[in-house]
Amino acid sequence: MQTWMQVYDPANNLMLSALIAAIPIIFFFVALTVLRLKGHVASTITVILALAVAILFYHMPVSMALASAGYGFMYGVWPIAWIIVAAVFLYKITVVTGQFEIIRASVVSITEDQRLQMLLVGFAFGAFLEGAAGFGAPVAITAALLVGLGFNPLYAAGLCLIANTAPVAFGAMGIPILVAGQVTGIDPFKIGEMAGRQLPILSVLVPFWLVLIMDGVRGVRETWPAILVAGVSFAVTQFFTSNFIGPELPDITSALVSLVCLATFLKFWKPTNIFRFEGKQHVRNADEAHYTAGQILRAWSPFMILTAMVTVWSLKPFKALFTHGGALESTVLAFPVPMLHKLVEKMPPIVTAMKPYDAIYKLDIIAATGTAILLAAIVSMWVLRMKPVEGVKVFKETVVELIRPIYSIGMVLAFAFVANYSGLSSTLALVLAGTGTMFPFFSPFLGWVGVFLTGSDTSANALFCALQATTAQQLGLSDILLVAANTTGGVTAKMISPQSIAVACAAVGLIGKEADLFRFTVKHSLIFASFVGVITMLQAYVFTGVLPH
Repeated sequence: MQTWMQVYDPANNLMLSALIAAIPIIFFFVALTVLRLKGHVASTITVILALAVAILFYHMPVSMALASAGYGFMYGVWPIAWIIVAAVFLYKITVVTGQFEIIRASVVSITEDQRLQMLLVGFAFGAFLEGAAGFGAPVAITAALLVGLGFNPLYAAGLCLIANTAPVAFGAMGIPILVAGQVTGIDPFKIGEMAGRQLPILSVLVPFWLVLIMDGVRGVRETWPAILVAGVSFAVTQFFTSNFIGPELPDITSALVSLVCLATFLKFWKPTNIFRFEGKQHVRNADEAHYTAGQILRAWSPFMILTAMVTVWSLKPFKALFTHGGALESTVLAFPVPMLHKLVEKMPPIVTAMKPYDAIYKLDIIAATGTAILLAAIVSMWVLRMKPVEGVKVFKETVVELIRPIYSIGMVLAFAFVANYSGLSSTLALVLAGTGTMFPFFSPFLGWVGVFLTGSDTSANALFCALQATTAQQLGLSDILLVAANTTGGVTAKMISPQSIAVACAAVGLIGKEADLFRFTVKHSLIFASFVGVITMLQAYVFTGVLPH
């Protein structure tokens, strides 16, 4: 079959081309914010629009456009949706076995205030899970935990998505940074250093922002000492780990330090008022059960097992088992996508030279993060003495409940893959790259577009970091700064990525309410992205001394 070369300006007017390329994205925003369509409906129409733009405007061969949509859908099902199914199943095990009540009591024993529970569970524990697992699992698990603690499901999902901003760049053992290094040839350590000189500012801001959303200025005034402890301990550790150890561990170390510091601080300090969403003071019953340390440890054991499993799955020696020549290489089934693999040619300036676009679908049965979570769930069943028959029943219920979100996630990824293989996303990137001296401000928005389209900071870096580096060199700016800005800007779109929205809704039982969650997070995403743009602009032209050499 003949190859097809991507064209980034089919209208011979880049702004007009970008406007047409943006039609599916604009529709998706309008569908969720104004029309309030259900997620699966909005994503399906968006895919149809993206296919129409790819075929009719970009003149992408029909077979390739449909193949890219199919490839994206399958990628959405495995490995992405597989992670969510396994994570929700693990959470349900703690509920069915009665252990979640002990987890709830253990958090309440530290603080009954839901603002502070949000910082403990959504911010610190969520960051820890992001560092170990990433790819949607942290938001699914922490949002479900918070609903169990009495949070409104919409607030639990929305706040966890916003809290997830701080750790995403270093998520899953630093994969986004490592990928940025691979596609640009820049030392990942230096990219991590630069990200570690931008994100700590955001890491201090996010806890304040969360409390401000929950309880306004009064809430911040009542809890600022605890917010400072959570944010500053996280930010300082994030800076030191990224600048002196490497990009793999900043989330793990920062989250642990923040969790320990905040929990210890709350043993000695309490806010004057206890905040609960329902507006009622939480009064602890005199006969409320007091659990032993052993009981609490057992209740939390599924999440400890989860952490151990996904950490092992993230280690280089374990990953090496599944690569070429590894002992478990045969468990990774690789399928070149028919009518797509190496048939699409990427063109300059997106790449320095013409390059065929790979399209290999991997069914990594054992190596997938979702499998690590499922194994953690199975071990947890044994630890909590749950009968296998009951476990199978709960797993079936979980899959049935998540059918619609799985479809939504698949369609969202179908749209992302059509956008990438047609060159639609690259057209939008070139418009941002053409902003000249203002590019440092818009550079994070390139990452923002990438994460919005793909749901992954890793994928956004694979898409646009090479363009960031090329543009930086053309403008005489630091390529390390702008490649890092792709990552740090990208994290601010995680909260509105259709994939993340579908995952969060599935975790808290808001299936069909994706529009409400999107409207909850979109303004915060744009504010954070602009904030990172200002930081990047200042570091490019004013505080140049912070740039790694």
